[in-house]
Amino acid sequence: MSVPYPFSAIVGQQEMKLAILIAAIEPAIGGVLVLGDRGTGKSTAVRGLAALLPTMRAVRGCAYHCDPAGRMICSDCARLRPARVERVPVPVVDLPLGASEDRVVGALDLERALGQGIKAFEPGLLARANRGFLYIDEVNLLEDHLVDLLIDVAASGENVVEREGLSVRHPARFVLVGSGNPEEGELRPQLLDRFGLSVEVRTPTAIAERVEIVKRRDAYERDPEAFASRFAREDAAVRRRIERGRTRLAELAVPDAVLERAARLCQAVGSDGLRGELTLMRAARAAAALDGAEHVTDAHLRQVAAPALRHRLRRNPLDETGSADRIERAIGELFEPA
Repeated sequence: MSVPYPFSAIVGQQEMKLAILIAAIEPAIGGVLVLGDRGTGKSTAVRGLAALLPTMRAVRGCAYHCDPAGRMICSDCARLRPARVERVPVPVVDLPLGASEDRVVGALDLERALGQGIKAFEPGLLARANRGFLYIDEVNLLEDHLVDLLIDVAASGENVVEREGLSVRHPARFVLVGSGNPEEGELRPQLLDRFGLSVEVRTPTAIAERVEIVKRRDAYERDPEAFASRFAREDAAVRRRIERGRTRLAELAVPDAVLERAARLCQAVGSDGLRGELTLMRAARAAAALDGAEHVTDAHLRQVAAPALRHRLRRNPLDETGSADRIERAIGELFEPA
């Protein structure tokens, strides 16, 4: 098994790393979209996340690694209660662009059907991703029929397969993480709206930063194990922050004053619907939990405002500034003292 590039070894790209950590603490955030130039560490950051995540409790032998204490479980686990429990890694599953629908949703197990004459279900990528992360590189190039499928499953948290005499229903709750280069095509609005946070990454301009990135990448390619060991302590510290953040999340309440500020900000920038406010609230609370803060403050709100709102703004033909600039301008007007 190849050694992933350590998350802590990624130079810069603070907004992207924060968004990924927030999604690890609060899955209800709705996923993370990372758009930007090629070669800026988008897929590296996501794949490095797998090594950071704490293990989770699951029903032993379950193909969907159901939560033994969860409400949404598969039919097999429902019959097994009380079930034997094991700790398993949180799945981080890649969905290739060329994947067939059968590979994604699951299909008839042909080996058992032909060899034993038994109609059995072979779980797909959505089953493997349950309670974890589903990663799609070049998500803006994903075929339309798979986009429709993902939208349905993301909304319901359940995968339903009815084909070839099979009728299967199983939990499929995952954090959707997508990356891509916007120059190669835009994302469909229906799928874009499903992402909680949207991050923009750009090629670094500082010479010292570029040199450090090249040096680290070269060291990793020469000896991945030795390079990973250099950052093992930093990655372990990040893992502890995630664990503590998950514990603190339930204890943190968002004050009404912060909620009102979030609503005013969404109104000021013209955010569509109310998902902006919900995402701001959840992201600010997760950022506070990650910091170990006692309360959610305006500072946390400002920290997550751009990734939570930039993909929800209506286009204004009279305003040529980017969405992030519009958000920063609105923040300056709302948060700074009159």
